[in-house]
Amino acid sequence: MKPSPTQVRIAFTILISCLLSFPPPTSASETQIRILLIGDSTVATYNKRPKDRPDLTGWGQVFGEFFNSDVTILNRAASGRSSKSFIKEGRWKKVVAEKADHLLIQFGHNDCPGKGDRATDPATDYQQYLRQYIDEARAVNINPILITPVTRRRFQNGMIWTTLRPYADAMLKVGREKNVPVIDLHQKSVAMFNKLGDEKSAYFSPKPDDRSHFTSNGAREIARLVVEEIPNAVPALKPYLKQNAGKHD
Repeated sequence: MKPSPTQVRIAFTILISCLLSFPPPTSASETQIRILLIGDSTVATYNKRPKDRPDLTGWGQVFGEFFNSDVTILNRAASGRSSKSFIKEGRWKKVVAEKADHLLIQFGHNDCPGKGDRATDPATDYQQYLRQYIDEARAVNINPILITPVTRRRFQNGMIWTTLRPYADAMLKVGREKNVPVIDLHQKSVAMFNKLGDEKSAYFSPKPDDRSHFTSNGAREIARLVVEEIPNAVPALKPYLKQNAGKHD
């Protein structure tokens, strides 16, 4: 028996109602995620800049510009901190309690010799602190990502002279050991500054004698170096990058 037009309309209405009662599937790019950053002054956010460096900017401060609106950046980097002092001061305990999805870790500048009780040895306790960050982040389902320390913009005979390579190498070693992604920002920044040279990279410095920190434009270039590596190093974050993020115009 052929259904009447009224029966067809009723059946169609019921079908539409059933379909509307189920939400559409959520794609990866529609899932809200949180990314934590920890590190030193080269990463930090400066809400109140010093008078002598009015454009002082950490690369973590502009990192969020490369991601879409589904990403929240929580920049907990702090000026003057090392891998050791960040833990000793209780900052790490507060960070790990935030239980974000991903954690980017960059330390090294204040771990160097001459930094008093903040200093660490790249062959021993520096690696131990990195392992602590990794293990304790994973314990609360945060995915750790290691970022080797960005180089200081110091030149000798026209090329970058750095004391940070031992810390970068130690971080690469820990990354292999713990099966953690490592973005070698140190190598990438050394290569970039060697290509530009001292004069052409001068705009990176917030004042002429500051060879460690960055202007807002300089910080964006450093952040871009990190972003360039994300698709290969951390594929899970690739869908959250803005179109052409990390590419130079």
